[in-house]
Amino acid sequence: MITKEATQVAPAPVAAVPEPPRPAKRHRAWDEVPRWQIYLPLGIYLLFTLIPFYWILLFALRPAGSTSLVPWPMTFEHFEKVWTERSFGTYFGNSVLVGLATLVMTTVVALAGGYALARFDFKIKRAFMLGLLCSQFVPGALLLVPLFEIFAGLQMINSLGSVIIAETVFQLPLSMILISNFIKNVPYSLEEAAWVDGCGRFRAFRVIVLPLLRPGLIAVGSFAFVHSWNHFLFALMFLNNQDKQTIPVGLNTLMSADSVDLGALAAGGIIAAVPVVIVFAFIQKWLITGFSAGAVKG
Repeated sequence: MITKEATQVAPAPVAAVPEPPRPAKRHRAWDEVPRWQIYLPLGIYLLFTLIPFYWILLFALRPAGSTSLVPWPMTFEHFEKVWTERSFGTYFGNSVLVGLATLVMTTVVALAGGYALARFDFKIKRAFMLGLLCSQFVPGALLLVPLFEIFAGLQMINSLGSVIIAETVFQLPLSMILISNFIKNVPYSLEEAAWVDGCGRFRAFRVIVLPLLRPGLIAVGSFAFVHSWNHFLFALMFLNNQDKQTIPVGLNTLMSADSVDLGALAAGGIIAAVPVVIVFAFIQKWLITGFSAGAVKG
């Protein structure tokens, strides 16, 4: 007697499906280039970049009249000379005042103008944006004569306020364009939600939008500060008294037609460069984030 179990046919074994061949690993150009071909040009570039800085430190730290290639014995007489005898302490204070005032004024005005460009539509908006872009092709030297006439009429010549206003006017177009791009990256729905919750436009901007603009504000403010710190023409044209001059003009006074005090000039250059280096060292992360956010429309 054939049972039911005996009539069942054993299932045929399932053949193993062969795995598809893996694609060959593609070598990047970086992997194919020998490391020395990358490090050698970078090392040469770094060498040519660091030699001028070492040369400045050498003249600033070695004694006057020394021809040694090593700043030893080390001396700070050149720094003491430019800080006291050459009034670099006064120049430094004036530059700090001009830089901070330009930073604040540029950031506040560019923030208001950038918000209007980003959130409102008006008839001459495109023409206004085109005018801001075209103003970047105008060199600062062309603004000297009209600005001098304006400040002379306002009796602001030989005043730090004239330099601050001139620097702010020069920085505003680019700063306004950057701020408007930062604000466009903030979703408009966040402000609308704040309005629904009872906030006015100004309070919604202050509570919702402004904290999100921190990287952009730091980028714009630092750019305005560094430019005003290093700018030479406006301070030279609008300031006459020595106690009103800034550091770039002070460096120019260390050079004469007959001779140049290289030690004092190198020390003054280091004094002028150190604050900017310190500022960028602290805000580097915010600066890169801010410019990256303003370069890509969200």
